[in-house]
Amino acid sequence: MILEYKFFVMPKKAEKKETTEEKVEEKVAVKESSKKAAKSKKDTKEVDKNINNLSDFDWHNYEEGIDQVDEKQIKEFEKLVEENFVETLTNDVVEGTVIHMTDREAIIDINAKSEGVISLNEFRYNPALKVGDKVEVLIDVREDATGQLILSHRKARVIKAWDRVNNAHDTGEIVNGFVKCRTKGGMIVDVFGIEAFLPGSQIDVKPIRDYDQYVNKTMEFKVVKINHEFKNVVVSHKALIEADIELQKKEIIKQLEKGQILEGVVKNITSYGVFMDLGGVDGLIHITDLSWSRINHPNEIVDLDQQLKVVILDFDEDKSRIQLGLKQLSKHPWEALADDVKVGDTVKGKVVVIADYGAFVEISEGVEGLVHVSEMSWSTHLRSAQDFFNVGDEIEAKILTFDREERKMSLGVKQLTPDPWTDITKKYPVDSKHKGIVRNFTNFGVFVELEEGVDGLIYISDLSWTKKIKHPREFCNTGEKIEVIVLELDVENRKLSLGHKQLTENPWNKYENEFALDTIHNSEIFEIVPKGATVKFNDDVIAFIPSRHMVKEDGSKLQKGESVDLKVIEFNKDSKRVVLSHTQTFKDIEEINKKVMTKKMQDDKLSSKNTLGDANEKLQELKDKMDGK
Repeated sequence: MILEYKFFVMPKKAEKKETTEEKVEEKVAVKESSKKAAKSKKDTKEVDKNINNLSDFDWHNYEEGIDQVDEKQIKEFEKLVEENFVETLTNDVVEGTVIHMTDREAIIDINAKSEGVISLNEFRYNPALKVGDKVEVLIDVREDATGQLILSHRKARVIKAWDRVNNAHDTGEIVNGFVKCRTKGGMIVDVFGIEAFLPGSQIDVKPIRDYDQYVNKTMEFKVVKINHEFKNVVVSHKALIEADIELQKKEIIKQLEKGQILEGVVKNITSYGVFMDLGGVDGLIHITDLSWSRINHPNEIVDLDQQLKVVILDFDEDKSRIQLGLKQLSKHPWEALADDVKVGDTVKGKVVVIADYGAFVEISEGVEGLVHVSEMSWSTHLRSAQDFFNVGDEIEAKILTFDREERKMSLGVKQLTPDPWTDITKKYPVDSKHKGIVRNFTNFGVFVELEEGVDGLIYISDLSWTKKIKHPREFCNTGEKIEVIVLELDVENRKLSLGHKQLTENPWNKYENEFALDTIHNSEIFEIVPKGATVKFNDDVIAFIPSRHMVKEDGSKLQKGESVDLKVIEFNKDSKRVVLSHTQTFKDIEEINKKVMTKKMQDDKLSSKNTLGDANEKLQELKDKMDGK
């Protein structure tokens, strides 16, 4: 009789080493099969010996080749398989154990028929991964071309991530995150496989200047915000630090007192002051409290992360705003000023501030004096302090006023040179001629500087004899040299009255005879204007022809460029006005001719009347004689 035997053998993975558990199971199966085969042979022999005893014959063994297994044993075996082996056909996240690591991969045991492989890139967030660690995985490929089980840790983390993130946000749980890279305004952090945003302001309690120092580092975070609509997660490391220092901060605030000297670290520098970290409590040193001297920016005095001793000047009721001082730790410069400083002393200093009204000069650290613009020059015309000095200039000045209690000082620069008005009558007597520089204009005249500190005014009426000037800018320009004559001198009020036209003779004196009334001049029409026309005799005289006096003898009007005879009908020397007429020239002739003809007719009539009368008288005399009378 031939018996058939069936064996349960675990499948082998191609070109892969079997695990220890698989080899043990296979040996156990082989041993059991060998025992069963031996038992079957023994039973066969016994059957042969007892072939006649059919009632004891094992028909199941004869048909199947194996002994019949108890149903209870089958269920126990199925239960054992279910408990110890993972079903690779599902998409559930399972837990595995790292059993081996290479330079590029990690071998994970998930209690399946074979181990799985995961790239170490998926564990970048956890550089401390080691053999024996438990990790969550998802079966990515049940069997690749080589029969290998491919797992994914990243996919498993993503599946569980949102549940974990939401739970961390609700409970306030502290989570670990891997800083992947920098981005605009902060950092990208891997939290449970989700890319979360870490704002720059939430990295630390102090401003961060180097973001790159946190890249590729694992840090603790607190989930502070979740936007489910856009799948955005915001985390904070600062919140953890603040929680740690909150108790420390309360203890420090309780001990704060005005005038107390503390040591702190420069946390931030702004244009208006310096923020100090006093050990969990922030305070501000205003720029004016950094130094007794004037400074343009706090970075001239302090540096970031610099340790300084400061004094508490003031704080609000809850001590959340603390005002600090640095300069108050040293003696006020005015108190250290020498006792022999007095009015009239000449001092040296540096220009630190320039305003329109003057310049502030620092004669020693923290001690300043004001040079008013009026004390910069003997000149009286309007000028700005910028015309004399620049910030940083080293100058000399005299102390004009000095008040140690009020800590005020006024200085003068012009006092270092003689007053030019001291002998003004000798330098600039009346009717003397000089050259000056045009410095400024007003509507009524021109200010001319004869020398530094000596200015005079030319009224607009004293600029020209002949030109009608509406504004002085029409006559000259600023900075231009001009000849003048002194008309009037007021030493007490420091005023000089100057003239320019007086340097030449008044041409209108001769024009008075040249353009006398009723004189006739032949000239060309220079320009047609709305109310008439103008005639230019020379550079000085521009005469005017009213429109009604432009009518010619034929009834037409004068045109530009036409040369005609013109009669002077008005001359005013004071107002420099000459009025001409063309119409008057021929109307006068007509009037004269008319008068001549009228007189001739009258004479002729009279002459004719006398002749007839005489004849009549003679005839009467002759008649009388004939009548014998």
